[in-house]
Amino acid sequence: MKKVLFVATVVKTHIMPFHIPYLEWFKRKGYEVHVCARNDYENREDCVIPYCDHFHEIPFSRSPFKPNNLLSYLKLKRIMDRNDYEIIHCHTPMGGVLGRLAGRKAHRRGTKMVYTAHGFHFFKGAKWINWKLYYPIEKYLAHLTDCLITINQEDYRNAVNRGFKAKKIVYVPGVGVDFNRFTWQTPDKKAGLRRQYGFEDEAFILVYAGEFTYRKHQDLLIKAANELKSQIPKLVILLAGRGQLQSEYEKMIADLGVDDQVKILGFRDDVDKLMLLADVAVSASRQEGLPVNVMEAMATALPLVVTDCRGNRDLVTDGENGYVCDIDDVDCFVTAIENLHASSDLCRQFGLQNLSRVQQYSLAVIVDSMEKVYLDCLMGQDDQGLK
Repeated sequence: MKKVLFVATVVKTHIMPFHIPYLEWFKRKGYEVHVCARNDYENREDCVIPYCDHFHEIPFSRSPFKPNNLLSYLKLKRIMDRNDYEIIHCHTPMGGVLGRLAGRKAHRRGTKMVYTAHGFHFFKGAKWINWKLYYPIEKYLAHLTDCLITINQEDYRNAVNRGFKAKKIVYVPGVGVDFNRFTWQTPDKKAGLRRQYGFEDEAFILVYAGEFTYRKHQDLLIKAANELKSQIPKLVILLAGRGQLQSEYEKMIADLGVDDQVKILGFRDDVDKLMLLADVAVSASRQEGLPVNVMEAMATALPLVVTDCRGNRDLVTDGENGYVCDIDDVDCFVTAIENLHASSDLCRQFGLQNLSRVQQYSLAVIVDSMEKVYLDCLMGQDDQGLK
């Protein structure tokens, strides 16, 4: 039986939310489906991956300097050498690096190596160390890659214009938004959902889903809440997620006295409901690939206020479907939120524009694009692919 292997750093927060439709595609095509990743579930027994025939737990660390990654490399190599995979698809930075290095022998004997760059660590505005460290690594590994998939325009241009030697470089915009889950609701249903969650009808609710990390930059929104609490007394900012900076942000919320305005919700599997009851979606990120949370907000017909970073720029045009602010510009966020609070017509205008724009990012469209990528890769075509 033909075999396919998916490699990513973690299961719960990467394989499960992003890649199940693609595991299902291979399963329907008659493949035996394998997954290599770290089990990041609190209850390890909850790690049940649909359409996966064999799960190989790998002790990936996100930091490239952790000794666990040497063990991960050796375990990956053993798995790849012992299985005759027709195709290996690597995801996430460490999964992409270690997966392609470990798969060199398999690649030489004919296994097709695919890597999706969910956002290169080198980009416009990145620290110089990112360019010094990650750029040469990615450029070197490109020659071990049959198909390099980029999910935003900046990464695509960097890979093509800087001479990455992958056999094929393609642009596929993201992993797809499930319109069966993220969809617009009528005002009556929205009001009912608010009551169900304990929010007042008059509350002006913003939502942001993301890990509590330097990259996601939630402190920008906490500072904005401090500026807005007198102008918008019923402001509520919902921060769904967890992470290493959570306790620091909790202290910041308490120190600024914005406990009523900013709610840290922890990890949530009901982000679709949170967006349905919200008025505005925000993104304070310093760095993105192509942000799923922003596309999900677009599908929910929410207006957007986002930072001017790679990925966000692909999705939001300032003044057309939302507002785009410089990465550390608290005043811009405050003004944008005030404008949306003052005008339900503007919120509706931006929301309808988002409903129109998001169609190209639907799960059905992206699955069709990925099917072409997989089939072209397996047939060994050498053109530059989708653009």
